[in-house]
Amino acid sequence: MKILVVEDDTSIASSVTEAIENLGWTAVHSETGQGALELLNSEAFDCVVLDLGLPDLDGGEVVRRTREHSQVPIVVASARPDESDRVLALELGADDYLVKPFGIRELIARLRAVHRRHSSSATDTADTSRYVVGALTVDTRTREVTLGEKGIELTPKEFDVLAYLASDPGTVFKRETLLSDVWDINWYGSTKTLDAHIASIRRKLGSHEWIESVRGVGFRLVNPA
Repeated sequence: MKILVVEDDTSIASSVTEAIENLGWTAVHSETGQGALELLNSEAFDCVVLDLGLPDLDGGEVVRRTREHSQVPIVVASARPDESDRVLALELGADDYLVKPFGIRELIARLRAVHRRHSSSATDTADTSRYVVGALTVDTRTREVTLGEKGIELTPKEFDVLAYLASDPGTVFKRETLLSDVWDINWYGSTKTLDAHIASIRRKLGSHEWIESVRGVGFRLVNPA
């Protein structure tokens, strides 16, 4: 894989790039957000490791601008532990979020996981499923969501979560099942990641009633009407 490491702390960047290269992958380093955007516009990358506290642009802005033209997997690695920062990064389109300090082995596992999911999604051209739940339509072929006549813009992972729930409306999916199937069988993160995605999907659909929480179990997609 070819990984773009966007990090202004040279010691962290050195450790991450060395670990990547030890696996036989290619690491390209940028200390600034603008430099990262220029690289993403001119070169193809398999994944991005992105710090939020960059000297020129906030990492969230880098995610937003990247998502205007690319679905490259982005793993945010930030010293910001607040849930609000995590939620914002995921809503803007990040695929995963690590809080510093983190273990290199965990970072590598996350990179492998997001790349595997992205590759699987990109090559799954045979899936022409189209789920309709009331006024909501989820098309897994075009990866489009419409509510009535209105298009709903979701991040790649938000779409995956909604499509999974829409595959069997009314069925309660356990948190562990969602995390293992939508994220990865070897998911290492907190279930708060799932909660953040569910909250964002509800907000974009305009009502929390589309996705019901079943206390102590998980979530299900229902028709509010």
